[in-house]
Amino acid sequence: MFDFHTHTFLSDGELSPIELIRRAIHAGYRVMAITDHVGPGNMEFVLKTLIADCAMASERWDILALPGVEITHTPSEDIDRLARECRRLGAKVVNVHGETITEPVVEGTNRAAVTSGAVDILAHPGLITPEEARIAAANGVFLEVSGRRGHGMANGHVVRTAKAAGARMVLDSDAHAPSDLLTREFAMKVALGSGLDVEEAKALLDSSPLELLDRVGVDVEEALGPR
Repeated sequence: MFDFHTHTFLSDGELSPIELIRRAIHAGYRVMAITDHVGPGNMEFVLKTLIADCAMASERWDILALPGVEITHTPSEDIDRLARECRRLGAKVVNVHGETITEPVVEGTNRAAVTSGAVDILAHPGLITPEEARIAAANGVFLEVSGRRGHGMANGHVVRTAKAAGARMVLDSDAHAPSDLLTREFAMKVALGSGLDVEEAKALLDSSPLELLDRVGVDVEEALGPR
């Protein structure tokens, strides 16, 4: 299993980073990113902690844990600047909290995220427009198919729009608690329920994460080879 969108008690999750990683290993995860919510005031503190915990876990255990962020509910005008600063601070995966239909996200967030060259994933992008999806495709930004209740209600629209635009997708849990971590069986159900056929669903779970790892500069052999 791969998952590039999870949270700890550094933002609104339940567990410490190292415990979430341990729980993920038990659930069968091989690669994960911890992407706590950040804004301009807390990103340095969050990343300093995540970098230390992810490094220890990756060295000692059979998992590749990547420190990351989810830039959340910030002014859209500042998203690119914040994403680049998170990169400078050591974030390996940069997500932006997209315009989900269940929260009052600032209008223009989706466009700002897919336009930025420093953003990897637009999380739960809600009713993303065809133009925004085309920009994502051109810039290699992944659109998230969400395994989280509420956010996942727009998955069908996201999948149709992404496919029409040729944009890449990735399926994530958006886990805030250990019970949110995905099994492969449930992830397949989410993918199929989003309108993908069986082969497309398998590609979303197996091939898309490898493409994302390549985007963020992680060697696939490092991620999946003997540890």
